[in-house]
Parts: sequence; C-alpha cells; structure tokens
Amino acid sequence: MIPRIREISALEDYKLYVSFDDGKNVVYDVKDDIETLPGYSDLKDIYGLFKHVQLDESRTCVFWNDHIDLPSDQIYEYGEQIDKNI
Repeated sequence: MIPRIREISALEDYKLYVSFDDGKNVVYDVKDDIETLPGYSDLKDIYGLFKHVQLDESRTCVFWNDHIDLPSDQIYEYGEQIDKNI
C-alpha cells in the first residue's frame, strides 16, 4: 500500500516535515537528493523554491515544479521518524 500524506511543510536547512494518514510523522532531509540527483540543485539555486513544496492530488507525491518531485514511499521509508507534530 502506498502511504498517503496528510500534511507537509518545508523546514529550515532543506528538510521536510511530513505527516502520514497512518499517524507516522517524519522529517525528511532533502540535502542528499540535492547533491546527488540531477535537477534537484534548483531547490538550492532558485531562491525560495524549496519553501513552495506542494502535495499532489493523490497525496502520494510532493513536488516543487514539473521536474522535481519525491514519492511518498521514499519519504516514508527514509525519513527520520519523530514522535509528534513540529
């Protein structure tokens, strides 16, 4: 089953706070993706782009533009689980 995102927000230092429908809350660090994935450098190079993170209609993907997105299962698996909302 693909995890569905309930809430997302951009934090400082290229991190995302993500809350899932099943109650799991994580902080996902996007810095590694920025350094290794082509096109993700725009999140650092274009002022303010990172803060404009959006959730798609299916709630299974976050995106910034037509070229930069992250699937919810990647965030769910690799995000650092936290106990409560930030």
